[in-house]
Amino acid sequence: MNPGLTRAVPCFSTLPKLLPKTRHASLAKFSRSVSSPPASSLKPRIPLFLKSPTYSATLSDLHKWLDWANDLSSSRAENSNNELDADLLRRELNWLLEDAVENHHSQIGIQNKENLVNLRVDLEELYLLWKQRIEERRPFQYIVGCEHWRDLVLSVQEGVLIPRPETELIVDLAAEVISGSEELREGIWADLGTGSGAIAIGIARILGSGGRVFATDLSPVAVTVATYNAERYELQDKIEIKQGSWFEPLKDFKGELAGIVSNPPYIPSNDISGLQAEVGKHEPRLALDGGVNGLVYLVHICNEAASMLKPNGFFAFEASSDL
Repeated sequence: MNPGLTRAVPCFSTLPKLLPKTRHASLAKFSRSVSSPPASSLKPRIPLFLKSPTYSATLSDLHKWLDWANDLSSSRAENSNNELDADLLRRELNWLLEDAVENHHSQIGIQNKENLVNLRVDLEELYLLWKQRIEERRPFQYIVGCEHWRDLVLSVQEGVLIPRPETELIVDLAAEVISGSEELREGIWADLGTGSGAIAIGIARILGSGGRVFATDLSPVAVTVATYNAERYELQDKIEIKQGSWFEPLKDFKGELAGIVSNPPYIPSNDISGLQAEVGKHEPRLALDGGVNGLVYLVHICNEAASMLKPNGFFAFEASSDL
């Protein structure tokens, strides 16, 4: 994850160096647990742009909403001590309009203001969604239900970390080594703490016909969303999503993994409250909080990776530049 306060730095090695284990720490300390419904009982939220346009409003009413939304954005941005960027909010508002209105460009330009336009969400809900964005600082990606990452459009929702551009570098690094190694290209990979499934999907698309990715996450919401995203890109035969903490669902693959990748929590616990409101108040703490010093899960993953990897396996994870 990237908290927005420090630059994330992907770290990688073909022979991972073990970090020293915390004194007197047991493995149980590094395992996480949550009490929540199984992933099979949850349904992913469909991104706004994929919903059917079953609602309608007059063009006049839609313009009234747009004027209101622009006024609210400008007013709050001016009084936010630079916490809200007016230009960014305008771009987000245009994005929301494009996702919400069917054939947006042709319908918005109609001269007759009483013409009906087709919407993918009720106009009343559009008011609510934008009010949440401005007044509650709800992340825009949760508003529209997706994030653009690499050349993908990934479903995201509350309970799932929003993938960041810098995390793309992990896939770039993997692509470099995969291109020069048939063993890596056709091997078994693991994505730990997969979240939306972004890294797993990115890597699965560059593996050979025999390559597979096992993606694990403790959160049933993340498992549901990652499964949905993998299926949208028709990768269900190359990616298997498993619910569980880190390597626990992969015990049968000890010493057999060709590659391990992860974007684990690495923000010190006491720093969470100081994060940007969109992050600290809305994104899942499970995906942010790295313990007292931010290293708890990084240490655990590094120590376990050596026994899970094949000889000459690949290992990359994201970490703060402050480490």
